[in-house]
Amino acid sequence: ANGNIAAWQEAVIGAEAGGLRTEEVRVNVGDQVKKGQVLARLQSDTLRADLDQTRASLKEAEAALAEATANADRARRLQPSGMISAQQATQWLTAEQTARARLAVFKAKIRADEVRLTQTEIKAPANGAISARSATIGAVVQLGQELFRLILDERLEWRAEVPAAELARLKPGMAATVFTASGAKVAGVIRMIAPTVDAQTRNGLVYVDLADVQDAKAGMFARGEIALGKSGALTLPQSSVQMRDGFHYVFRLGDDSKVVQTKVTIGRRSGDRIETVSGIDATQKIVSDGVGFLVDGDTVRVVAPAGGAKQRDY
Repeated sequence: ANGNIAAWQEAVIGAEAGGLRTEEVRVNVGDQVKKGQVLARLQSDTLRADLDQTRASLKEAEAALAEATANADRARRLQPSGMISAQQATQWLTAEQTARARLAVFKAKIRADEVRLTQTEIKAPANGAISARSATIGAVVQLGQELFRLILDERLEWRAEVPAAELARLKPGMAATVFTASGAKVAGVIRMIAPTVDAQTRNGLVYVDLADVQDAKAGMFARGEIALGKSGALTLPQSSVQMRDGFHYVFRLGDDSKVVQTKVTIGRRSGDRIETVSGIDATQKIVSDGVGFLVDGDTVRVVAPAGGAKQRDY
């Protein structure tokens, strides 16, 4: 099958704070990063000033709450004796509740300001490799703007395009071998078979996890093979099989050095080898070449070629 090599999952890392200037960029395309590593920093002076202002307002709110609490305690002591009016007591008690709410507001704002301050550090969400970078020093980023792309765990997959008729023969867990542009072999395993087939090409995608990326790169086109299984077979060179009258024959060497034309049933082919399903067995000697010049009953002799191995000759 043929297909593209792609990132198993590519994370888009963007800005969570808008309107801030980029002060520092620490990584470039191809760099390997760890989870939590700082990739870039945004300008934080304005946010720090806002945080300091909120903290000062919190101190003011704490002082106001202390005063309101003292007045409320006085109201709770004096109201039963009638020394203050009910209206005055209600005002002091209400002021206490208002001061508590105001204090809670500033505490929440401090937490929000601290979160915004941490967002000025753009961090890697996981281990991986930087595949794209659009962050530049001095640029003012907008909320949600993409700054980096990260290939999670540097994990790649081969997305093989397989004809619909062949998909039923494939299952997750089957082994695959992917050949990159340089000719290197990369081992893989089928992770998933797409549940749909492209209506135009009638091909389905088979996702193959690559065990060792080596020189494989995301976006690269690659050819691969998926092993459906293994079985033993009795094979001959294709040059030893002759077709006559719609049947396949080989010439078997008899005990009297005469060849016997033998009908065989052929099966699968692999390279220059052809499987023989029936007609002969592995103990018989078969003429390997030049069968077109033989007829049943010809006398032949076996000679040793230059390599030393025995060869059938005539």
